Amino acid sequence: MTNFISVQLKKASEVDLAKPLCKFIQQSYPGGDAQAEHCRAAEELSKLRKSALGRPLDKHESALETLLRYYDQLCSIEPKFPFSENQVCVTFTWKDAFDKGSLFGGSAKLALASLGYEKTCVLFNCGALASQIAAEQNLDNDEGLKAAAKHYQFASGAFQHIKDTVLSALNREPTVDISPDTVGTLSLIMLAQAQEVFFLKATRDKMKDAIIAKLANQAADYYGDAYKQCQYKDTLPKYFYFQEVFPVLAAKHCIMQANAEYHQSILAKQQKRFGEEIGRLQHAADLVKTVSSRYDEYINVKDLVDKINRALTAAKKDNDFIYHDRVPDLKDLESIGKASLVKSTPVVVPLSQKFTDLFEKMVPLQVQQSVSVYNQRKADLVNRLIAQMREATNLANGVLASLNLPAAIEDVSGDTVPQSILNKSKSVIEQGGIQTVDQLIKDLPELLQRNKEILDESLRLLDEEENTDNDLRTKFKERWQRTPSNELYKPLRAEGTNYQSILNKAVQADGQVKERYQAHRDTIALLCKPESELNAAIPSANPAKTLQGSEVVNVLRTLLANLDEVKKEREQLENDLKSVNFDMTSKFLTALAQDGAINEEAISVTELDRIYGSYTQKVQESLKKQEELLKNIQNAHQEFSKMKQSNNESNLREEVLKNLAVANDNFVELVANLKEGTKFYNELTEILLKFQNKCSDIVFARKTERDELLKDLQQSIAREPSAPAIPLPTYQATSAGGAKPAASSTPTPAPRTMVGTKPQPPARPPPPVISASSSSSSASAPSGTAAAPAAPAPSPTPPPGASAPAAGTAPSQAQGPPYPTYPGYPGYCQMPMPMGYNPYMYGQYNLPYAPSPVYQPPGQAPYPAPQQPGYPFPQQPYYSQQ
Repeated sequence: MTNFISVQLKKASEVDLAKPLCKFIQQSYPGGDAQAEHCRAAEELSKLRKSALGRPLDKHESALETLLRYYDQLCSIEPKFPFSENQVCVTFTWKDAFDKGSLFGGSAKLALASLGYEKTCVLFNCGALASQIAAEQNLDNDEGLKAAAKHYQFASGAFQHIKDTVLSALNREPTVDISPDTVGTLSLIMLAQAQEVFFLKATRDKMKDAIIAKLANQAADYYGDAYKQCQYKDTLPKYFYFQEVFPVLAAKHCIMQANAEYHQSILAKQQKRFGEEIGRLQHAADLVKTVSSRYDEYINVKDLVDKINRALTAAKKDNDFIYHDRVPDLKDLESIGKASLVKSTPVVVPLSQKFTDLFEKMVPLQVQQSVSVYNQRKADLVNRLIAQMREATNLANGVLASLNLPAAIEDVSGDTVPQSILNKSKSVIEQGGIQTVDQLIKDLPELLQRNKEILDESLRLLDEEENTDNDLRTKFKERWQRTPSNELYKPLRAEGTNYQSILNKAVQADGQVKERYQAHRDTIALLCKPESELNAAIPSANPAKTLQGSEVVNVLRTLLANLDEVKKEREQLENDLKSVNFDMTSKFLTALAQDGAINEEAISVTELDRIYGSYTQKVQESLKKQEELLKNIQNAHQEFSKMKQSNNESNLREEVLKNLAVANDNFVELVANLKEGTKFYNELTEILLKFQNKCSDIVFARKTERDELLKDLQQSIAREPSAPAIPLPTYQATSAGGAKPAASSTPTPAPRTMVGTKPQPPARPPPPVISASSSSSSASAPSGTAAAPAAPAPSPTPPPGASAPAAGTAPSQAQGPPYPTYPGYPGYCQMPMPMGYNPYMYGQYNLPYAPSPVYQPPGQAPYPAPQQPGYPFPQQPYYSQQ
């Protein structure tokens, strides 16, 4: 009697997980031991998938353990890798477990770039394999019963989990096997079978009949719910799997109900309610009789029928002779209680007891994103502080240059180059002078052009794929069911637009640097000359020896020395700011473990204040100190200017010295800007190359998906009805009266053969029907005389001596053996032939001999036998066709 239902496994296409995961790891993690370890883990994951899905699995615990480990590993990498169509794009293709397709079209399948889809299909296989393992258990011992109950409950929980999560995991219509209706039904079936196992266990342990009856009644209830759910869903009955499951569910419902009534009847007998005992046994007998008459080919209930009938016979005999208790009607019997000992096992990761996370040391993607945002906040803060200090330094240099300091207090003789100017000239020459600036400016356009070409090529790849997708969408319309490229590429388009904007701003910055360089090029070139030429280029003036050693000059020197000290402290502070490093990964991991989410902004702001608060304070103190020094320097310089003799020569000399000081400051700033621009373009090249790789990867994945979808569309077109039937020729379509039948305006597709619940042999062709008049005329006519036709025919006149059949008396086609037909294949097209076309009665030429069914009067001799076996009429003479 125990005939349990198991679920078929889904089949997956081969996928290389290692390559895309390693590429993401190399792009996201710095090189070293950690990166190599993560890449090895990716290769191990790919091997695990092949072990779990790339080969037929035995119905054994070890095979299920492999599947569970792979499912656990998928759950562990989901928060660590951004699986999507536009990031880590891996297309998973799975075939429908129940839809086997057609002879020409192949089986139905779905390909999605979604890790949630892969998880759903793997969990489906876990539940299916668990059901197969449970069905293989030996139910004659406790170990087998316990294992079967455990696996059925796990399978029920797996299918229930898919029902709850599949729509959100896929974000599109799934295949029928993993649709909520299907997996909900499978979950109920597994739960019913688990309850039946507990019923068998209770029966084997000889528990109380009241308990056994409740267990059986609950199992009957589960089977009934599963049968109703199968019956009411539109999509399920068309699959052969469920056509086989329907009768088993109906039979199990009746069997469990019969068992419940049987054990309840024993309880009634113990309570001396003999009429109720008979009523319940009669109901049980009716139920098993229904099973044996309708579902005997699926489930054998002979032993149960015999047991119930024996009990019923004995109960009736005792009641008739001894008790004479009234047998109540079925509707008057009390309902049997229910006791459920099963429940769907919830899916709680990890499912495998041997699971070890291959990517244990890799932080979750949410933590990675939080760390990335924190690093951006940190960079903004550091850059802001450094920019404030550099801006203050440039301001101080500009003020000193406008005051011609310190050259003004160093210019003693009036005809030599001040020491500060010589130091600046030496510094410029050591840095390469004007040739360095020219070379840096010359390199910028090449770097810019390289970045533009990379960006243009990346966008071109997206444009070409998007145009192809739009063309195919226009061609196939609603059949082209995949995410439109213009929607999928929106993040990449936005990223590309951002890079284009960055390049445009870089071009503007390059222009400003070039303009500034042209404005100061001559003065910078003067600084690069030897001391003699530099001295000759500076006008001479009367010496200001009277000012040397004065108090105001000493004050200016002291203030300038303090300002230089502030600049040096600022340089050290800038280096300290750049060298500060703090790993926030542990902080974010702790927050994720405690709260299940990360409040990145609050954590980052708190940590940045703690780490950089002291540096921020030092920067503000430096700025304030410089402000006071510059104010004092300006005041002292005013007194110095009043004491110094002024004339045209001294003013001209001072102006040249000022320009040389400004040229030095501009040279330093230009070189810094150009080097920073070169570094920017080189770093942008690496970023754009990663962007190009992302574009090429997603375009390649879309191309693979496109080819797969085109293949599926071709198969679906092959499964559709074939071309319209061949129209009849004019002479065939014209009726006897000359009128043509009205033709349909639309072509009628060839019929598709529908598969029934059970394959039936083809129908036998009917025997030929031959009228008495036609038979008599054919039998009595001489070979050289043509029989007169019953009605005029539009066909050509038959040759002399040929016997023309009467219209409507013979089949219009050769009655050969019927050809087999297949699902989706229309079969052979049979064209009717005109009756007068063939003088040898083409319609009946190949019929086996059969006596005429025409009524024979009593005493009349039968028709003479044919001259040649296999011909129903006398053999006609052969006339050659001229």
